[in-house]
Amino acid sequence: MTTVVPEALAALSLPDHESLTARQRRGVVCVWCPMRLTAETAVDLGEQTGDDGRWWPRACGPCVGRRAHRALYTHVALCEPCVDDVGQCQAGLALTRLVRKYRR
Repeated sequence: MTTVVPEALAALSLPDHESLTARQRRGVVCVWCPMRLTAETAVDLGEQTGDDGRWWPRACGPCVGRRAHRALYTHVALCEPCVDDVGQCQAGLALTRLVRKYRR
């Protein structure tokens, strides 16, 4: 299982906890699509806290890749260090790595 670093996680825009099914909240199913996850296919989106307590969302690689790709375009347009060199920005670098690993 792969874990997404915090710098990239905020840009991926997790769905609201209340909008998820019980299986999505438990990490059995991707938070963005109905794909069933296994230890080999799951991408760990880190521990989240909110009014409902703690939860540990997970997603499938293709969804992470698509969301990271969109988030990278949005981020780069607003981040001056990324315009010069994406390696200077932790969020830009983390999103780039997610795109390279999961974008199909």
